[in-house]
Amino acid sequence: MKIPTQLRTLSGGQAELSVDGASDLRELLGKIKAEHPDLTDRLLDDNGEIRRFVNIYVGEEDVRFLEGLDTKVEDGNLVSILPAVAGG
Repeated sequence: MKIPTQLRTLSGGQAELSVDGASDLRELLGKIKAEHPDLTDRLLDDNGEIRRFVNIYVGEEDVRFLEGLDTKVEDGNLVSILPAVAGG
C-alpha cells in the first residue's frame, strides 16, 4: 500500500506498507490496523467505512466504483491512498 506524504507520520514514516494474505481491502486494512491503528482511523470513519475525503485505489481503479471495502486484492496489487485536497 502506497502511503501519501501527509499520512506517513501515521505509518512510522514508511512510504509503502506490505501486506500478505489479504483477500479484500477490508482485510488488508484490518492487518494494517494491528501495527498502524492511527493510519486506519484516518482512513475509516466511526462506522468502519471509507471517509468521504479519502480515495483508495486498487491498481488504477477507485474502490468506490468497484466494491468498496469488499474490493478483492491479490498479492502484488498496488493499493494507493489519495486524500482529497481542497483549496483554491
